Amino acid sequence: MFVLVFKYLTPKWVRGISIFPFIVLSFKEDKQNLVLLNHEKIHIRQQIEMLVFPFFLWYGLEYLFRFVQYRNWKEAYLNISFEREAYQNEKDLYYLKQRSFWSFIKFLKS
Repeated sequence: MFVLVFKYLTPKWVRGISIFPFIVLSFKEDKQNLVLLNHEKIHIRQQIEMLVFPFFLWYGLEYLFRFVQYRNWKEAYLNISFEREAYQNEKDLYYLKQRSFWSFIKFLKS
């Protein structure tokens, strides 16, 4: 995994994005933000488990489903199972050491 800082690869409202094997951050100071990095590392693990491309396909389809469900782009984003898992566990810096395979599945329920 490689951490890059390049604000032009991320939308203005995004501080970090994960595209295996890269974590792209908008701001240099976020390289020290362990919670943000852990959040993005959780996404890297999810991507590895799903062999990368299917992750992005699932992510996009689930986003569309959640958008229809909530009729709000931010609520849709926050309720994607991958994001729910990452946000709920981003402060637990040991989470990835004990996380089981495909743990995001339990976050599908709304």
